[in-house]
Amino acid sequence: MKHDIIIPKSSLDFLTQLKENNNKPWFEENKPQYLKELSHIENFAGALLEELSKTDVLETSSGKKSVYRIYRDIRFSKDKTPFKTFWGGSYTRATSARRGGYYFHLEKGNSFFAGGFWGPNAADMKRIRSEFAHDAQPMKKILQSKTFVKTFGTLQGEQLKTAPKGYDINHEAIDLLRYKQFLIIKRFTDDEVLSPLFLEQALETCKNMRPFFDYMSEILSTDINGASVL
Repeated sequence: MKHDIIIPKSSLDFLTQLKENNNKPWFEENKPQYLKELSHIENFAGALLEELSKTDVLETSSGKKSVYRIYRDIRFSKDKTPFKTFWGGSYTRATSARRGGYYFHLEKGNSFFAGGFWGPNAADMKRIRSEFAHDAQPMKKILQSKTFVKTFGTLQGEQLKTAPKGYDINHEAIDLLRYKQFLIIKRFTDDEVLSPLFLEQALETCKNMRPFFDYMSEILSTDINGASVL
């Protein structure tokens, strides 16, 4: 990998300061520092996008476009602090044939890469469950693979306490049928985030999401008979 890009300690330290001074006057006064740190994060996100694009098709056009705004939407929130206290961003896979998305969250003591399906709509949920009920083995094989377990541990996300409507509580795939979200998460220590190897580790983490993404995409782009619905 030709990129020699690291996230400096100052980028995480800025967030700690922001957490302690989450107000507009402080932020305005420290905006030059914010812009400097933001450029480091955008450079990292751009380098990762470039590498990831060699093995996946993404519609996110640049590192700059992938990074979320620092300003919080406080209209419907009880928490009225104006700024986020983490660097976050995402890459969207291109076309409806490629489902799932990559997300990153960088914050002192709480950094992770994640992917998957945060809020599947009713039709997608129905299709996913019908597939798992029909044959759960392909997904179980992915979730039990050495690489998946080593990288992500286990599938995460909200689950029903009982069986979904129309399914038996004793169904052999009940553990999968209960999921309402399908998330895979890999956490990183501060030392890992600040290491020169982080870009490589982030890329590997994203690549390790692919078997999961590809299989979910296959489910969501076909009907129960395997015929394309695109």
